[in-house]
Amino acid sequence: MTVATATRADRVILYNLDWEQFENILQNLGEQRGARVAYDNGTLEIMTPLPEHEFYKEVIGDFVKDIAEELEVNYESYGSTTWKRESKMAGVEADNCFYFQNEAAIRGRLNFDLNQDPPPDLALEIDVTNKSLDRFPIYARIGIPEIWCYDSGVLKIYNLQGNKYIEVDKSLVFPNLPIQELPQLIEKNRTGGRLALRRAVREWVRQKGKSS
Repeated sequence: MTVATATRADRVILYNLDWEQFENILQNLGEQRGARVAYDNGTLEIMTPLPEHEFYKEVIGDFVKDIAEELEVNYESYGSTTWKRESKMAGVEADNCFYFQNEAAIRGRLNFDLNQDPPPDLALEIDVTNKSLDRFPIYARIGIPEIWCYDSGVLKIYNLQGNKYIEVDKSLVFPNLPIQELPQLIEKNRTGGRLALRRAVREWVRQKGKSS
């Protein structure tokens, strides 16, 4: 195992880790922690989120739930669960992840095996700190169909096509909504508090639903 000196105080990168070492580190870190991890074929990044990151993670995650509830779409959220596929040497913790299309298949489940269970349908990536390790190839090997990536006031949608992600205009989860407008909605209502944000996105869904 080789340890790289982190260039930022909020992360550390470890190289040449086999799968057993990765699993041992996860166990030592424990489940009740603030750090996020990503493992790509022997390279492990451990990041400690900053307040800005956590704000957008929570707000956009709430937006996904509010949109689904306003549209009366069943969903399940598994937060920053560690998704792993040993055969692909891939492991990742999204900022949040959701089941929509496969919600019925996993309803009520508390344990998963990606060798037989479907991965989440949507993952959120908040990239305000510019992660050192490219997570897209990891997500691709896990098999998550869609990623929303927020960075510097812009929300982009990526769909898995083959073995890589392609930026697209429409979400598979909410195809009738202009999801890219959500950052503007956040900035317009951010100083009004969390209730104002959640009310604003529900009103936005009702307005866009009528015009679509």
